This record gives sequence, C-alpha cells and structure tokens, in this order.
Amino acid sequence: MKGYYFITDSNLSRAGNRSDVLAAVSCGVNVVQYRNKNAETREMYREALDLGQICRDAGSLFLVNDRLDVALAVEADGVHVGQADMPCPKARKLLGRDKIIGVTVHNLAEALQAEEEGADYLGVSPIFETATKKDAGRPAGIRLIEEIRSQVSLPLIAIGGINHSNAPQVVRAGANGLCAISCVVAQEDVAGRIRRFQELFEGL
Repeated sequence: MKGYYFITDSNLSRAGNRSDVLAAVSCGVNVVQYRNKNAETREMYREALDLGQICRDAGSLFLVNDRLDVALAVEADGVHVGQADMPCPKARKLLGRDKIIGVTVHNLAEALQAEEEGADYLGVSPIFETATKKDAGRPAGIRLIEEIRSQVSLPLIAIGGINHSNAPQVVRAGANGLCAISCVVAQEDVAGRIRRFQELFEGL
C-alpha cells in the first residue's frame, strides 16, 4: 500500500464521485475509499456498486468507510474504521480474514492497539490543520508519523491538511501513502493533482 490514497467526498467534489474515482484509477491509485456520511443506505449501496466495479476493472482496491453492511453487500475489498466506529476485532469477525481493515489512529497508543488487534494499515490523522473533517481533532504534525513509524510495522497513510507544499515532509517522515481531499477533488484537473502526489513516491 503505497502512494496517493483516494477518499471520496461528494460535498467537496466539483465533478462528482464517479468522475473523481475514474480520474484516480487512471493515475494508478491502488486504494479507493468510499466515504459518504450523508446518503441513505440504498443510495450508498448503488453508488458503491458502481465505484467498486470501476476499481475492480482498474485493478485497484475498493474500501468502504465505516459501513460494514455496505461493504459486505457490494463485496468490497474491505473497510476503514475510526475510533468511534466498529472495533477492529469485531469488524474482522464479520468480514473474515481475507478482507482489508484500516483503522484511523491519533496517537501511538491507538496505533499499537490497532496493530495488535489485526489492522492491515493505519490512517494517521490529522497531520495538519484541516477543515474537511470537522471532528478530526487537533493537528499532530509529522512527529506523530515518525513516532508511529519507529514502533509499528504496518503501512501508514497520512491524512489531514496535506497539500502539495507539505506532502514531501510527510513522505520523508515515513508515511507509505497520503490522502489529500480538498486540494484534489475541490479543484480542477483532479488527475493532474493526483499525479503530482504520486510522483513523490516514485523510486521509494
């Protein structure tokens, strides 16, 4: 799991989730997370079916944020859960060993616990100040990536306030991947902006 990690955001997107996901996989993004906190279940199911097929056709992994029921219904590759969502061990029991489970962590203790509980990767958040997720918490800075990297062997995906200016230091700190939402989907040329992030991981 390396490079730009794509998360949908229909509230910020200029072109819509489908267009954004098509752009992402065209740039070689290998993980797409479908996150939609506002849609009703049936709408989520229909959209997840469509986006999941796009990812399968491109050979990219398709994960669903939080909603294990939707992930199971559309046969997604896994889920991503936060500290207030379904606990990782319970998610594993429901999904099985073959599915991917990512866990958002905000400190070293949560990272160590998630690794012990069988997470496949960690979303380290928030690194910088972000307005995309209102309940993201206080920014931790790249020191959190360095601290977790020194004690955890799982892939680390950095998220929160990342842009093209500060992304290089995130990579140098030890992140295997990163997600930047507002500076991608809320702008023109989504593919071009993703490619600039992808270039940071070339040769690593």
